[in-house]
Formats: sequence, structure tokens, C-alpha cells
Amino acid sequence: MEEVVVEQLVEKLREEVRELSLGTTSRVERLDGPPSPLRFLRDFVSPNKPCIISNATLHWPALTSWTRDGGDAYLSQALSQTTVSVHLTPDGQADALVPTPSSSSSLCFASAHVERMPFPDALRHISSNGSSSSDVPFVAYAQEQNDCFHSEYSALSSDVETHIPWATQALGCLPEAVNLWIGNHLSTTSFHKDHYENLYAVISGEKHFLLLPPTDVHRLYIRHYPAAQYSFSQDTGEFTLRLEEPLRYVPWCSVNPYPPSATKDQEISKFPLYFNGPRPFECTVKAGEILYLPSMWFHHVKQSPDSRGRTIAINYWYDMQFDIKYAYFNLLQSIPYALSYKLASLGMDYDDSACDAAECNADAELRANSTKLGRR
Repeated sequence: MEEVVVEQLVEKLREEVRELSLGTTSRVERLDGPPSPLRFLRDFVSPNKPCIISNATLHWPALTSWTRDGGDAYLSQALSQTTVSVHLTPDGQADALVPTPSSSSSLCFASAHVERMPFPDALRHISSNGSSSSDVPFVAYAQEQNDCFHSEYSALSSDVETHIPWATQALGCLPEAVNLWIGNHLSTTSFHKDHYENLYAVISGEKHFLLLPPTDVHRLYIRHYPAAQYSFSQDTGEFTLRLEEPLRYVPWCSVNPYPPSATKDQEISKFPLYFNGPRPFECTVKAGEILYLPSMWFHHVKQSPDSRGRTIAINYWYDMQFDIKYAYFNLLQSIPYALSYKLASLGMDYDDSACDAAECNADAELRANSTKLGRR
């Protein structure tokens, strides 16, 4: 009986957040141009509400020099002497759940193989992946993060703004990290959240986001999965996936919002809170637009390339405020809501000891590192 009451209260909270703050449709609010710092803070940051800002970066040189005819030549020339980090996977699923090496019936959290290569080679691999005739044995994605725009792509710094002025004024700080992303239609990002206020600017192609507010945390069935790492052999052209040693667990969202047709019914039965609940917020961010992605919002990302087979974006991570909203989210997340859905009966084992260890590790990492590795 107590479990039922908790479930009803959490569901009521989710409904009220949408009704009172976010709206009852799945659309993300669009602005015709950059807001004033006051409006951005009052209408979006404070209520933790996403928005898309159109005509936000049209004055950036990157919008023409990176995308016009000859854009690839411009980038390759500017970065001709630069070695960059490229993430390689068999299918574009990096930082995602895949079958474990020893058993196809259980899942692990797989990280990409990271290869250092000259930028012109990286761009060629990424663009060729977008071609139906590509014979490259991997999907390449330049997505190093960790302030990679400054550390690896500084030769392009004059083509974009060092920060977003109206966001910087509203948030009271400069961005902690600026990251460049170059990928193609094969690369996707599974549901996750970041502890940053994220200003995500698309320069070429389009990004397609599914968004869920922090109050929907239970709908994503976060579990703790053993961490694994891909390694790629240049000699054989094959990937190997190995569990990390010592064994480490990563808390990750279990839901794939686009399950294959062969397993769709099974996925719906496993994750009814997601598939039978309110639709996620959906939006497409185009070149010249910025998505404000509030801290702790869960997001899933797909992308459509431009005519040259690549999607380019740059994002600005601003520190979030670890205030009362963060405390409320931690309280909500700590409620063992999903256990009342009897995960074991759905074939989803639950290891309390692994969860406790992973939560402790994640909490310690967040406090110890001012620049946390986030995701797309």
C-alpha cells in the first residue's frame, strides 16, 4: 500500500511540473532571437526550462567558412598540423548499452575506442561514413569533450564566440568548457543527463533531441551496468569489447526510445513508465540556432548531416548551481520507485551492492572534478 501511495505522489509531481511550468505539449519554446540576460534567467534558467534561440549565431564566421563550398578544405587547412581525438565504434553507439562480451542476454556500458589522428584524416573518415558506399569498418565521431575546442581546435577560435554573452551575464560566469562535435547520421547518443547548463549551437546539419525533465527520472529506469571498453585493431579492422578490470559500474538509463521492431513489444513491457507515459519534449536544432538544455535534463540525440555528410556543433558548458533544486532532485532520485515495478519479474536483475558502490563513486567524482566529463 505504501508503495502505491509513493507511486501516485511521484506521478502527481510529474504532472504538476508539466502543467505549471513546462506546458502540456511536447514542443520546446522557440525564440526569434537572443533573449535579454534578465529574460533568459527569469523565464528559462530559474524554472529549469529548455528553449531554442533562432538567429543566434548567424554572425559567426563559422556559419559560412565551415559550411560553404570549400568548407572542408578550409577546416583541413586551418587544422592541417593538428592531431585530434576521434571516437570509433562499430555502429555509432558510444557511451551506450550493448550486450556484454560473455553473454548476449546481459548488458554493459560500452565506451568508444579513442584514436588520435590528423584532423584531415578524421574529417575524411567522418564524411565517408555518411556515404552508402563507405567501406570504413567503423563509425567515427569527433566528440572528445573536456574543453576540446580549446585544447584541440584552437586554430578555429576566431570563427565562433568564446562564450554566449547573454547567457554569461545571466549565469554570472564564463563557460567552464567549450566542445566541438563533428559526426554523421550514424552517431547517436543514448539518454543521459549532465550537471551543466548547456548552450548547444548547431553550425551544420541538424540535431534531433528528445528531452525529459529531472522529475521524470524514474521513467528512464536508471540501473548500474558494468563498464566496458571498445578497442580497434588497425591490422584486422575489427573491434574487441572487454569489461574493465577491476570491475566498475556506471549508472545509466535503460530505455532505448527507438527499439528495433523485433524487440519493441518486449521493450514496452519492460519500461512501461516511459512508453506509456507522456511524450518526451522533441525538437530539431538547425544551423544558426542554439538549444538551451537545462542542467539535469535527460536527453537523447540523433543527427542529420549536411550535403557533405557531416553534422557540426559547438556547445558551451556553464557550471550549474548546486542549490535547492539539486537537493530536491537527489531526494526524488533516492525514492526506490522502480522497485515496486518488480524489475526481477521483467528479467531485470537488481544488485544493491553494485548500486551503492556506483553511487558513492559518482558522487565522489562530481565533487572532486570541476570539469566533469559530460556527453552530447
